[in-house]
Amino acid sequence: MKKKIIVLGLLSSMIVGTIAGCGSSNTNTVTSSTENSNNMETTEDATVEESSDASEEITVEDDSDTASDSKVLVVYYSASGNTAQVADYIAEETSADTFELVPEEIYTDADLNWTDRDSRVSREHDDESLRNVSLVNATPDNWDDYDVVFVGYPIWWGIAAWPVNQFITSNDFSGKTVIPFCTSSSSGLGQSGELLEDMAQTGEWMEGQRFSSGASKEDVTNWVEGLSF
Repeated sequence: MKKKIIVLGLLSSMIVGTIAGCGSSNTNTVTSSTENSNNMETTEDATVEESSDASEEITVEDDSDTASDSKVLVVYYSASGNTAQVADYIAEETSADTFELVPEEIYTDADLNWTDRDSRVSREHDDESLRNVSLVNATPDNWDDYDVVFVGYPIWWGIAAWPVNQFITSNDFSGKTVIPFCTSSSSGLGQSGELLEDMAQTGEWMEGQRFSSGASKEDVTNWVEGLSF
């Protein structure tokens, strides 16, 4: 963001002399005030009370940025809609693009019934070889353009839901800041973010955040506002 400095008035110094036959003197009064608002704009006013003085305006521009210019992407897999809602909140707060991870074989409600030992997720949990879930598309368009990538997922048995895995292994995160987030009814973030980082082997990964099912927009926004990237 550019900072603009404005100087009003031409500062002058007067030498008061004594002229023969004239006993009067002329005194100049200089009033200066400095106003600083949120470290974004600094204005200095200097006024010389002298009828013969001209005024001029000098503008100095500083091109240093005070806000992030990072291009942000929010990537997520959502089984029941909770993670999608959090992803939307993040995208709104950061003006980010979004990319949903969609399995080629969509999980039905019956597939997601973890209390059924014969359901799809239960079988995948018991047999890791079944967790290689193929996605409709694993790489977002213009992937190289993004500087910051949020990665969202539900927690399944204490780890990131495995439909996220193909996205992680299919892409190079070099030069990107990666921020995981998850949703769950009771489980915490655990080591899910660290395990994804190990899987990716590239990127600068930040500590993630867990949100409860049905997390409020305020909770998500407060977390995002506290991040630095």
